[in-house]
Amino acid sequence: MQLEEAIKKRKSVTRYLDKKPDWRKIIQSMDEARYAPNADGTSAIKFILVSNEEKIQELKEATQQSFVGTAKYIVILVSDDSKLIQKYDDRGKRYSSLQAGAAIQNFLLSLTEKKLVTKWVKYFDDEKVKRLFEIPENLSIEGIFPIGLETKIKTKEERKTRLENLVYFEKWGNSKMTPHTRISLENS
Repeated sequence: MQLEEAIKKRKSVTRYLDKKPDWRKIIQSMDEARYAPNADGTSAIKFILVSNEEKIQELKEATQQSFVGTAKYIVILVSDDSKLIQKYDDRGKRYSSLQAGAAIQNFLLSLTEKKLVTKWVKYFDDEKVKRLFEIPENLSIEGIFPIGLETKIKTKEERKTRLENLVYFEKWGNSKMTPHTRISLENS
């Protein structure tokens, strides 16, 4: 699968086959996530791979989203901004968050390429999840990702904002590009 195809095929899925996906593909996707840009070569992200059914059910309760309990694997992405804060003061928190977002996008695209599906769960009880997985208090949970194989039941398509509603030229609010003179290599 080409990158453009993976980008366009990536979607949030909340229904999974009852069959377990190959856990090695998930580990490969974690590996590809770590290639996201980071500040000064300092990685702030960590992963927890969960397959224990009881813990998955507890995550379902912590997220208050029933589909979470139907996944065979769940990945929790955690960031530790402490090293970045030492180097960059308050900006270290932002750099950590940016790195996590880039890593998550790599992770999602890699899962898509491997024909695995997930949904980035952002709503959950942080304290409950931290207690359940013994995550230190000073770390941030960036997302929970129930992972499975897609069913044939159609998932509601995510709405995509039209490009012309996202792009401005030269200044905020200017949606028209000024004409540029075309350069011709034939006259040189």
